[in-house]
Amino acid sequence: MTAVVKPDLVHVRSALFVPGGREGALSKAASLPADMIVVDLEDAVAPDAKRDARAVAAEAIRGGFGGGKQVALRINAADTEWHHGDLDLLDGLSVDYVVLPKVNDGAAIDALNGRIAVPLIPMIETAAAIYAAREIAAMEPVAAMLAGTNDLALDLGVRAGPNREGLELALQQIVLAGAAARKPVFDGVCNVLDDADLLERQCRQGRAYGFTGKTLIHPAQVETANRLFAPDEAELERARALIDAADGGAVRFRGEMIEDLHVIEAKKLLKRAGGEP
Repeated sequence: MTAVVKPDLVHVRSALFVPGGREGALSKAASLPADMIVVDLEDAVAPDAKRDARAVAAEAIRGGFGGGKQVALRINAADTEWHHGDLDLLDGLSVDYVVLPKVNDGAAIDALNGRIAVPLIPMIETAAAIYAAREIAAMEPVAAMLAGTNDLALDLGVRAGPNREGLELALQQIVLAGAAARKPVFDGVCNVLDDADLLERQCRQGRAYGFTGKTLIHPAQVETANRLFAPDEAELERARALIDAADGGAVRFRGEMIEDLHVIEAKKLLKRAGGEP
């Protein structure tokens, strides 16, 4: 299977996890400004509620609950008792992507060959996965990469504070792997719900590292991610002016020397904003 990175995925700034067993939360998803809805059958569902959550999630997905948004389904990891039931569920569903947790190497992707006909978004959540990130990102079924920061910190033995100290190298390795494969990369969640400044710092940090969007766990976080993972007006104006000023060689632009690579960067920025020249 070859992953098809749909144009909308490139523009995803916010990917909101919604518990698969909560009918009310799923019914509200279409009205939220999140770019992608991730129906969660893993962490958001208690072990004794997995079966019921599958039924609720399936009904919502078949009913087109997403309102035209990109829809992904996070299934349970391969080493759990619920994994194969989740795979069976996928046989009768139409989703855009499958989020696959606890992917430690390329073998985890190969194991699904012929079993899932949907592009995959693997979660990088362990030290082993960090070392295998480049291999994972380059595989054809993979459409994007996702940093699972909570489990990653646990596996690394890092006491990551609000600014995620100790995770910097691991996060940058995930971004490098995604960039090398020319695929989007999504930052991990912010667990603190009542600190808007912290969420904003994490979004700014993630974008500075090269993440293309952020995963979220509450609707109140969506606006911040959408704003900070999108180019602002000043960036767009500069990109357009730079492209207009370029002549195919090195030229002076607003006190800086620019060349072709700066033009490429400017065009990528405009493409992310939906305004490719």
